[in-house]
Amino acid sequence: MTEGPLLQVEGLKVHFPVRGGLLGRVRGAVRAVDGVSFDVARGETLGLVGESGCGKSTLGRALLRLVPSTEGHVRFDGQDLTRMSQRALRPLRRRMQLVFQDPYASLNPRMTVRDILGEPFDIHGLARGPGEREREVAALLDAMGLPREAMGRQPHEFSGGQRQRLCIARAIALRPDLVVADEPISALDVSIQAQIVNLLVDLQRERGLTYVFIAHDLNIVEHVSTRVAVMYLGRIVELAPSAALYRRPHHPYTQALLSAVPVPDPGHSRPRLLVPGEPPSPLAPPPGCAFHPRCPQAMERCRHESPPLYPLGGGHAAACFLAEAESRQAAPAPLSAGGVDGVLAQSPSPG
Repeated sequence: MTEGPLLQVEGLKVHFPVRGGLLGRVRGAVRAVDGVSFDVARGETLGLVGESGCGKSTLGRALLRLVPSTEGHVRFDGQDLTRMSQRALRPLRRRMQLVFQDPYASLNPRMTVRDILGEPFDIHGLARGPGEREREVAALLDAMGLPREAMGRQPHEFSGGQRQRLCIARAIALRPDLVVADEPISALDVSIQAQIVNLLVDLQRERGLTYVFIAHDLNIVEHVSTRVAVMYLGRIVELAPSAALYRRPHHPYTQALLSAVPVPDPGHSRPRLLVPGEPPSPLAPPPGCAFHPRCPQAMERCRHESPPLYPLGGGHAAACFLAEAESRQAAPAPLSAGGVDGVLAQSPSPG
C-alpha cells in the first residue's frame, strides 16, 4: 500500500466512435468523458452528480477498467490501471468493486444466493473448502441483515431492497478498498433508500471503504459524501467539500441543480433557477464553455474559451469565468482544464 490518495484520475477521456455509411467508417465520437481529473483519499466518499447523460456512469466504469479509456490515467494505490494488461489487472480486481444501479438485472436469476455470494471466493481462490465458503456467505448475510436461510433462495424471491443488499454483499465479499456505487438507490422505493444508504455508511465505518457514489438525488449525496464533483457533458464543472458546495455553489449549473432540491420547510424555500433547453449532444459539444448555450450568465468569452477549474480555497474549485476574480485572491493561478492539482492539498481530511 502506497502513501497518498487511493485513486488518482488525470485527464481521463472516454470517447465512443460513431460509424456510418456502407463501409462503417468512423464519422465522429461521443465524448462521454472528456478530460476529467480528481483524487479520492482513502476512506472518503466522493459524490458524483449531474443530469442523465452527463457521463457519470461511464466515468465510474472507466475507473474500474470496465470500459476502455481513450486518453488519460487512472492510478489505483499508485498503479496505473490504464497501462496494465488484463492479466496484470486481475489481482487488483478484488480490491475494486462496483454496485450496479439495477438490482433486478445484476443478479443471475438461475443462481442461488449461496452461489452468487460464494462465486467471488471461488474465482480468487480465497475459500479453503466448502465449509469456509459457507461461513463467509453466512457472515455476509449477517452483515446485510438478511437471514441465513436465504442462502438457498434465488433472486426472484427477494424484494428490490433485499436484492440490492445482495448486490452490496457481493461487492464487499472480498473486502475491497474501493467501491463504485452507480446510483445504488435510484431503482428502489423511497422508503427503502434510506436503509440502503445507512447500510453503506455503516459498512464504510466498519471496513474502511472508499466510495465513489454516483447519484441523482442531491439530498442523498449531501448526506453521504465527503466531497462532491458536479459533471456536465463529460467534464467536472465544480468540485468541493460537501458542506461548502451546498452552502455556496459557484458554478451556475450547480446553482440550478441545488435550487431544484425540495426544502422541507416552506418558510425557507430557495429561489428556483430555471435552465432553458436541453444538454447538448456529446457527439457535437459546443465550443467554449459547454454550458454557455443554457447559462443565464454567459458572456461572450464563454462562447470561445473553455474555463479551467479555478481554485477558490478550502478545496473548492469551479470551471467558470465568474469565479476567476475570487480565484485570484485564493490561489496564484488556475488549474489545468479538468484538473484539481493543488486544490486537494487544501481539502479537509475525510471523516
